[in-house]
Amino acid sequence: MAQAVESTRTVILTVDDDPGVSRAIARDLRRRYGGGYRVVRAESGESALEALRELKLRGDLVAVILADYRMPRMNGIEFLEQALNVYPGARRVLLTAYADTSAAIDAINVVDLDHYLLKPWDPPEEKLYPVLDDLLTAWRSSDHRPVPATKVVGHRWSAPSSRVREFLARNQVPYRWYSSDEAEGRRLLEAAGADGQRLPLVVTPEGTALIEPEPAELAAHVGLATTPAAEFYDLVVIGGGPAGLGAAVYGASEGLRTVLVERSATGGQAGQSSRIENYLGFPDGVSGAQLTERARRQAARFGAEILTAREVTGLEVKGPARVVRFSDGSAVAAHSVILATGVSYRHLGAPGCDELTGRGVYYGSSLTEAASCAGQDVYIVGGANSAGQAAMYLARGAGSVTLLVRGESLTASMSYYLVQQIEEAPNIRVRTRTVVESAHGDGHLERLVLRDVDSGETDPVDAQYVFVFIGAAPLTDWLDGTVLRDGHGFILAGPDLTADGRPPAGWEPDRLPYHLETSVPGVFVAGDARAESAKRVASAVGEGAMAVMLVHRYLEQS
Repeated sequence: MAQAVESTRTVILTVDDDPGVSRAIARDLRRRYGGGYRVVRAESGESALEALRELKLRGDLVAVILADYRMPRMNGIEFLEQALNVYPGARRVLLTAYADTSAAIDAINVVDLDHYLLKPWDPPEEKLYPVLDDLLTAWRSSDHRPVPATKVVGHRWSAPSSRVREFLARNQVPYRWYSSDEAEGRRLLEAAGADGQRLPLVVTPEGTALIEPEPAELAAHVGLATTPAAEFYDLVVIGGGPAGLGAAVYGASEGLRTVLVERSATGGQAGQSSRIENYLGFPDGVSGAQLTERARRQAARFGAEILTAREVTGLEVKGPARVVRFSDGSAVAAHSVILATGVSYRHLGAPGCDELTGRGVYYGSSLTEAASCAGQDVYIVGGANSAGQAAMYLARGAGSVTLLVRGESLTASMSYYLVQQIEEAPNIRVRTRTVVESAHGDGHLERLVLRDVDSGETDPVDAQYVFVFIGAAPLTDWLDGTVLRDGHGFILAGPDLTADGRPPAGWEPDRLPYHLETSVPGVFVAGDARAESAKRVASAVGEGAMAVMLVHRYLEQS
């Protein structure tokens, strides 16, 4: 049985089925190396392998492995052969009796043995320590630094792997990516007891192995808050895009007990932008991830709670309280609510696109895939700012970038500065009046069929990556029957509710709705989810701040 594995120092592992011998060698090792190394002992090859796998998952280092040759069920050579798959860089020592020296010599070729020691090794100062000193010096001279970050083992064309990478990246969680068909990826899979049929495998810094984790499970294991600290707040902000983050910053900074609830990752569509160049105060531009992380830290500094991977499914009015219900059946209540749910990119309806989503077809910039696009011919569907920003970013490494635009030109929906940059980029091409007719591939995208809108002619092209930025669908279906929305699902507020000078049906206060107030008193909307909003980062942040001002007015008069 292996002793409990603790974190911290680099490990020297010893395995011997004789308890007396096992204790003796561990004692001698600790006496000399206990100050700088952690000695782990086991009494069977099976338990030693279990300890090695646990250490591997935790990201710990193993410098030297000492194994007794004569052990039942699994002898020392067989054990070291399997240990080689888990820690190929560890130095390997076989403990043998004099009669087994020929087997030890053979093991040099079988398991690349570094040394063999004859038992007994007394005195250790002469027979054990000099050998270990040399092995540890050799090990330290090689690069076996630990990787404390979260590890993700997946496949290039695995849709769940792509979703997990995007989730971690957008939530600013450091991680290391390992392909399942590479040596280190296979070692991690074996250490977790996984066969690689279900991917990704996520290994947390603490060594917990998660296979195909859902966002809520993953968030809870990588240090993201998922559970509210209280049952009642002054303000619940639903959505963590620019509008939601703006509302959280201003709400918390002005003394409101504020909680922000985000179903995926803070930043919304803006958080996926590779570069925002027209946001006030950033003359050199700023990436969506940088802007999001600064806003998130700012909100937290003022005391706002930020919950991630929590899906909101309902909103109820219970007297003066507004109750927000989550998909797991739990709920949180508040005096007021700001709906900042934002929008999502509409999906391509062309045949083959749904099946290849996450396998070459991506919605949004999916910056985690940018490195894989190096030298590739990349296609981008859409003609607004998000598509233009993605084109400029991907063009840095891609062989070519082709923008597919349904309209006559880019100028109708894209900012002038971006149109100029795209025109000047040597490897960006714009195909107007062109749509995706279908997508094809065996397990991943291999070919697109493009169609000219005017002539109807089709053009098959080889493609492994297509990024889609078409239209915006509001994330408001869960509000059906609760607040009034327009025919496209966008939330009506303020003047849009009182076009005839009268409040909406069921409105109880003896006043008209405030500018950003919905058909439910005390529930406000900000950002892209609002009908007729500007769909710009700056305006969304401004609306988040304005909504908080109106929350104060509502609370004062309630």
